[in-house]
Amino acid sequence: MKQLFAITFMLLFTSGLFAQEEKHVVFLKDKDNNPYSLSDPLAFLTQRSIDRRTNYSIPLDIKDLPVTPSYVSQIAATGATVVYSLKWFNAVVVNTNNPTILAAIAALPFVDHVDQVLPKNPVQVNGESGVKQMDGIPPYTLTLPVSIVENKSTGVINYGDAYNQTHMISVDGLHNLGYTGQGMMIAILDAGFYHVDQIPAFDSLWLNNRILGTRDFNIPGNNVFGDDMHSHGTSVLSTMGANLPGQMVGTAPDASFWLVRTEVGDYEALIEEYNWAGGAEFADSLGVDVINSSLGYTTFDNPVYNHTYADMDGNTTPITRAADLATSRGMIVVNSAGNEGGSPWQYIGAPADGDSVFSIGAVDAYGFYAYFSSTGPTYDGRIKPDVTAQGEETTVIAGWGGVVQGSGTSFSSPIMAGAMACLWQSSPGFSAQQLREAVRYTASHAASPDNQYGWGIPNMVNARIILSAPSSSPGTQQTYTLFPVPFYSSPWLKSNLKKPEAATIEIISISGQLMSTRNLNINSSTTMELNDFNAMPSGLYLVRIISSSEQQVLRAVKL
Repeated sequence: MKQLFAITFMLLFTSGLFAQEEKHVVFLKDKDNNPYSLSDPLAFLTQRSIDRRTNYSIPLDIKDLPVTPSYVSQIAATGATVVYSLKWFNAVVVNTNNPTILAAIAALPFVDHVDQVLPKNPVQVNGESGVKQMDGIPPYTLTLPVSIVENKSTGVINYGDAYNQTHMISVDGLHNLGYTGQGMMIAILDAGFYHVDQIPAFDSLWLNNRILGTRDFNIPGNNVFGDDMHSHGTSVLSTMGANLPGQMVGTAPDASFWLVRTEVGDYEALIEEYNWAGGAEFADSLGVDVINSSLGYTTFDNPVYNHTYADMDGNTTPITRAADLATSRGMIVVNSAGNEGGSPWQYIGAPADGDSVFSIGAVDAYGFYAYFSSTGPTYDGRIKPDVTAQGEETTVIAGWGGVVQGSGTSFSSPIMAGAMACLWQSSPGFSAQQLREAVRYTASHAASPDNQYGWGIPNMVNARIILSAPSSSPGTQQTYTLFPVPFYSSPWLKSNLKKPEAATIEIISISGQLMSTRNLNINSSTTMELNDFNAMPSGLYLVRIISSSEQQVLRAVKL
């Protein structure tokens, strides 16, 4: 089952037979006779996309070349309707139910094979949406949530009822430092964005030209804001981009957004995974920084397409392969873990199983595991999710424009996606992988990650602290080392300085509180006990060493 990962009740759309529409993916053998060249990438990528490759030393390769245009023309000449091309898969999606046309396509010398992806042995959806679990937002009644925190304003932003979900991951701390997503580009791959062009919560996005554009991969040229669109994407966008001070402000209120429809709300078929791949390619070509995808796929209306748990190995499903390709191009792909935690399936879906995908689980308003949040491990034994954020009783904007509550990893994912955009704004010299590692490094369960919380609830301010001290980034050679980790009473700090230096040593709690600070002269090649920890409770801490020559941040875990 695919899910739009939110789990309360909503008005369902109706559908009947979808046998009239048959979509196929035509896989090609090569990209020969291609007029495009890797030496002239501006012909198929924006300058922003090229700059991202340059900044992070990501080379172009043959997957970046568009599908050979003459191949597409010859496929269209058979009478099939070409819907879109997929350069990463070297494929063309077509719409036809004519066996003669399909045979003509398969006979073309450059065609490898053709897969039918919608439908196969068409089924009746019994008058209901193929997606049974949606936003869970009542269509006409306004229900304001009650925050568990009295103070709804920190610094310059009054978050209203979104304060708790923002403060939980300390992204409000980044906002107070001036990092609100400005200059960052986020693509939302979702099921529709019902009335985003009319809802007041998004007025500031429109007034400041931060809705950059839309694309519909199910029906090219369609209006993604229309009356027939789903409101799931509307609520997802609100957790990042809403700006109603005193009522609701999102985690990246000054970011810019592309709104891309890849999901179809009224049926469930494999074509949606290829739509997603098209959306990710489109985002890459635009130079998008962060993709949020509050979608996931396990089983389908027709079981012939079903995935199994064995497919959740990070390499098998079309959508997961596309997501990993997207991350290899330098983007951060943030994806909902899923809402199967209490079901027989239980595990994360695709593409959350991707090893490069930043998969987000859900906790409640108090930081406890949300019963519905999908769990790991992946089939090949990797811990998932990566981190968690508030996904139960999350403040969102409903399709009718009101501030309400919804539940699901659909909402914990974009909360984190907006936060990642703000973090990247604050630390632009770091790659997507370095940002993900820094965030996991600060999370509440980092000392012992598990398959419910992953690495836990992150602290975005502490992640910036880590990134502000490049020598402390995971995997780099360090001037200072801390041991043992973990420890019971107090650890030891070893210096590899070439000469003595005056330094300040700060101990910072995972919540961002400065626990202790002291100034001292550190001799070269010496070891000292940090007995400040003796009076501190068990938990995860950061040790920051600041000297005239460098900064370094180390992780300390007291048992």
